[in-house]
Amino acid sequence: MNKGYVYLVGAGPGDPGLITVKGLNCIRQADVLVYDRLAGQRLLAYARPDAELIYVGKSPERHAMRQEEINRLLVDKAKEGKLVTRLKGGDPFVFGRGGEEAELLVENGIPFEVVPGITSAVAVPAYAGIPVTHRGYTSTLAIITGNEDPHKEDSGIAWDKIATGAGTLVFLMGMGNLPGICQKLIEFGRSPATPVALIRWGTRPEQRTVTGTLENIYHKAMAANFKNPAVIVVGEVVQLREKLSWFENRPLFGKRIIVTRSREQASALSAAIEALGGEAWEFPTIQIEPPDDFTVLDNAITDVRSYRWVIFTSVNGVKMFFDRMRVNKKDIRDLSDVRLCAIGPRTREELEKRGLLVDFVPGEYRAEEIVEGLKSKILPGDRVLLPRADIARQLLPRALAELGAVVHEVTAYRTVLGSGDAAAIRQALAAGEVNVVTFTSSSTVKNFVKLIGEEGLPQLMEKVVVASIGPITSQTARELGMSVDIEAGEYTINGLVQAITDYFAGRESA
Repeated sequence: MNKGYVYLVGAGPGDPGLITVKGLNCIRQADVLVYDRLAGQRLLAYARPDAELIYVGKSPERHAMRQEEINRLLVDKAKEGKLVTRLKGGDPFVFGRGGEEAELLVENGIPFEVVPGITSAVAVPAYAGIPVTHRGYTSTLAIITGNEDPHKEDSGIAWDKIATGAGTLVFLMGMGNLPGICQKLIEFGRSPATPVALIRWGTRPEQRTVTGTLENIYHKAMAANFKNPAVIVVGEVVQLREKLSWFENRPLFGKRIIVTRSREQASALSAAIEALGGEAWEFPTIQIEPPDDFTVLDNAITDVRSYRWVIFTSVNGVKMFFDRMRVNKKDIRDLSDVRLCAIGPRTREELEKRGLLVDFVPGEYRAEEIVEGLKSKILPGDRVLLPRADIARQLLPRALAELGAVVHEVTAYRTVLGSGDAAAIRQALAAGEVNVVTFTSSSTVKNFVKLIGEEGLPQLMEKVVVASIGPITSQTARELGMSVDIEAGEYTINGLVQAITDYFAGRESA
């Protein structure tokens, strides 16, 4: 049997966006993914569906597996010929015990590679607005384990040198020893007035920061019930937090928001949420598939010159329509005498990317508004082609027919049940880890309920804010037993994000 291979990968401090490109590739390729407590859970979604996921997390209270067992596990899996990715919070070689794992791999002749990660010692202070070095404050930095008892006789930390030997001191996982750390630093010459910051769950929506001095930080931590995982920063650079804090000041900071759009479309909404400081969890409740049979769509495309109007109701409809035009050896010249209508700016942009000008975009992006706007444009007998989803509402074709149009509705794509990890989302809802669930269509609402399950849904959603892109989607949510807290004024992704932002801004100012 071929020998396996092991990647020792640093996952970064928690924000999944801080994984390196190489680290992400290692996750995607792995036969076996061995991960710890501080490796971001969202990174697991990048693993292959058939990959074996093994949790080996350790916390001060409990270890899922002892370090010696983890080392052995890596060897054993590699000897099975597996490609193993060991995913560790932060960097594998900065208090990650990656060196011990690598030693045993060498001893057993297992080939391995180290993929460095962004260490929490630097990233977490940065997310709290604290540069660990700064020309006006200090040019020296020391990173120290916080796990070692400061009072033990055979300490591996030279407190007499560390206390004043570096301008900034960063202690990792030291909350349990905070009083002793402060006492030792003062005892060996650091001023009791030295600024200190404690940063818990840094780079994540749960990030919290407490500041004080060596003299009073322990009492402040006790009052705030501060616990691990936390980074302790000691030094004058802590004073810069008030001026440079950026992550915690963004409008959606601390909000974990579920995006239920299809995987292909989720990125735009996720990016908008994360640009405002929120954390987007993609849970695709719908999936876009081609029609079971292209015959009807292909026939309409072949005969496209016979239509007076083509009305596109979504980006998906545009993409599928033009994909089939290529298949049928057609191009935009066949649309020279056809007038185009697009529901919404994104659908219009998708058409304009193909060199087409849109004749009509309604002020509101729903069927009722389209019909109102087309009353003076569509003449009795005009042939109208409507390429769209298989489960679209019938209001639009009926209303167009009432105007005298000859409407040809064809299925351009199918909307089917998505493949999101329902168990993980249900667990997150039950644990109170979700702040907002977004719905961008009635389909996303219906499939969310199908995937999560109706049992206990009211309780799961009790403290969750429901955000809808428009009245039709809101109506569906209410029919399925949900309260809608936010409804976009403009029925677009930007409108939805703005409505969410306004909602939380209003709550904070109230």
